[in-house]
Order: sequence, then structure tokens, then C-alpha cells
Amino acid sequence: MARPLSSILLKGIVGLPAVRSTRTVFGSLNCYGMRYSTTSPSDPDTHEDFRPNNKLEGSGIYLKDIVEQDVKDNPVMIYMKGVPDLPQCGFSSLAVRVLKHYNVPLSARNILEDPELKSAVKSFSNWPTFPQIFIKGEFIGGSDIIMNMHQSGELKEKLQDVAANQKSE
Repeated sequence: MARPLSSILLKGIVGLPAVRSTRTVFGSLNCYGMRYSTTSPSDPDTHEDFRPNNKLEGSGIYLKDIVEQDVKDNPVMIYMKGVPDLPQCGFSSLAVRVLKHYNVPLSARNILEDPELKSAVKSFSNWPTFPQIFIKGEFIGGSDIIMNMHQSGELKEKLQDVAANQKSE
């Protein structure tokens, strides 16, 4: 009598050990014979070229502070791939087109120019993807959220006083 393939496979799987051992030894992780370092970036043995640098060169200004200032000072702030006049990604292009529809002042930073800025923005908003849109200091989301808000009329309400303030200036 022929045995079903599933019972043969099950028997083969049952014969394997359930869990491979993983252990941590002095700041390194050993798993399946591979060694992964888990040392701190502030380790004095780490060369300075590989240490994270969240300050602008030659100043005491942290990128996190720049992001906070951008969001606070600009009624509509977008962190995107490219710039509003020349977006370098379809999602960034969509977000810019939707926002330009409302004739509001649009401030932007190109995250492709500075990978550390990209990380600082992700950390600030706790959001992994770009573009990232902030309106009146509030993180809104990306192009899909802006598009949904536009279609529902919610974006028009949110930007109403921004457009009114621009006309009064």
C-alpha cells in the first residue's frame, strides 16, 4: 500500500530538531554558526566613520531638532523623495499634486539627500514610509492617507485656515 506524501514529509520534519540553539556571548549573537555583532555604536572600539552622526557638521544642532522646527514653523511640511517641482517617486508626486490643489504654502525636504535626515524623520513620526506629511504641526501620514482625506473632504477642512492665512498675508 502506498503511503501518502504528507506522511513521508511529516516523518522527515519530525526527525529534525525543533529549535536550533541561539546564544549571546559578550555582545555577539551566535546563531546557526554565524556570529552577529550587537555592540553599541558608542563603543570606543568602533571607528568614528561608522558611528551614527545625528548632528549637522560643525554645529550643535541635532537633526531631530531640525525636524521639530520644520514641523512647527511650516503649516504644511512634506518630507519626500525629491522636491515638489521634481518628485522622484510616484507617491511623493501624488502627495504634492493633492496638496497643490489647495493652493497652500508647501514646505519640503528631500530625504534622498541625507540618509540621516530620513532616519530622524522616521524616528520623529514613528512612521516607516515616505512621503510624510505634517499639517499645522500634526503628523497626517503618507500619500494614501492624504488622497483618502482629499476624497472625503476632510483635507479641505484641515487646510481651510492655512489657505485663509496665506491670503491674508
